[in-house]
Formats: sequence, C-alpha cells, structure tokens
Amino acid sequence: MLVLFVEDDPMNRRVVRDMLRVVGSVMEEAEEAATGLEMLAARPYDMVLMDLRMPGMDGITAIRLLRETPGPNQSTPVIVVTADMAPDLRASCLAVGADEVIVKPVAMAALLDAMARLAPQEAADEFVID
Repeated sequence: MLVLFVEDDPMNRRVVRDMLRVVGSVMEEAEEAATGLEMLAARPYDMVLMDLRMPGMDGITAIRLLRETPGPNQSTPVIVVTADMAPDLRASCLAVGADEVIVKPVAMAALLDAMARLAPQEAADEFVID
C-alpha cells in the first residue's frame, strides 16, 4: 500500500514510517501541505495521513482543496493525525472530507485499525498484526 504522510515534524514522519514498514506499506512524505497537494495531483496514493498544524497551509485547508479538486486522489481516504484536542476538531475534519482522526503520539494499533477500516477490502488484511 502506498501512503502519503503530510507532516512538518521529521520525528513524527520517522515514527509513522517505521510503523508502516512493519506491515509492508511504503510511505512517501511531504513537509508541508502545498507540497503534499502537488504530490497528490501527480500520482495516485492508497491512503493519505494529514497533520493539521503546519507552517503555511493547514491540514483542514489542504483536505478541503483535495476534495474539491478533480484528480487521482480526490476520493482517497484521508486520516488526520494531530495533537490538537479541540472539542469540535473531529467534526471539523470530517466536514471538509477527512475519513478519520487519530491523535498524537500515534499508537500503532490506532493507526493500523483506522487504515484497515478505510483500506480497500483486498488490502485491509495488511494492517492486522498477529
């Protein structure tokens, strides 16, 4: 499975990359939302992980633009990965087109569970750790 993680913190990217490597997924990275949108316009991904608080464009805006712009990833599942615990955050993310929200620090079980629920049926078994 090919995953794009849009996240400005290199440590967070490394941790998630290591988690995904365990289940055989390949992760590409973007350090900012604008770069992530460029990558999403250029090729299809199986899943997008999106931080919310980044310099420049925030994740909410990036998700909204992704969903509004025709392209190979307009309907690709998006999981928001955030440390923000604002009460209405989940509703705001879902309203712009995110499919799930998980909190940092990322727990491997939470990430893989969300990915298994959103992945195409033929790929869902990838995210089960025995």
